[in-house]
Amino acid sequence: MTTQHATHRSIDRPLEHAELPGHMLTSTAARLLAVLRISTGFVFLWAFLDKAFGLGYATPAERAWINGGSPTKGFLSSVEVGPLQSFFHAIAGTWWANVLFMAGLGAIGIALIAGIGLRVAAGSGTLMMIFMWLAELPLVRFTAAGEATSSTNPVVDYHIVYAIVMVALAAAYAGHTWGLGRLWAKLPFVQRHRWLI
Repeated sequence: MTTQHATHRSIDRPLEHAELPGHMLTSTAARLLAVLRISTGFVFLWAFLDKAFGLGYATPAERAWINGGSPTKGFLSSVEVGPLQSFFHAIAGTWWANVLFMAGLGAIGIALIAGIGLRVAAGSGTLMMIFMWLAELPLVRFTAAGEATSSTNPVVDYHIVYAIVMVALAAAYAGHTWGLGRLWAKLPFVQRHRWLI
């Protein structure tokens, strides 16, 4: 067989299992994804706990949700950019916006830390991040008052990165390592409704 035929044959042969996407995840990579999953989950869960109980970091005790504070009013009422500015001002502090926001933070955080329902967590987390990105709208260089927004990147900010991370974690079944993902996937209810994995 000539070298040309050998080269042609090696190009056409099927990839070995180790070379196929989905078969390359090493134990170290799986553990790193688990650390990323748990860390990202803690970002969401911490935000929930701080806003709910006023742990004194971003939220002082007197503004805690359990003490009558609003987890959405401060952020949404201070939106100063973009075509959705009036919409965000209108929903700032409403009971349903508070409940949806807090339920989202808590549920996404728990799901990521536990490694269960990562598809739902990724979908809802991405939606939350898109709304928060729209509220800050880093594409805009100036506020409605004409002041510089000081946006560090007009397209990709931490909201987009968090969304991508959550989708990647769900796609990689990152809940199977150091999480309850395998057990969760075997539940009869989850077996019947695969979108819950």
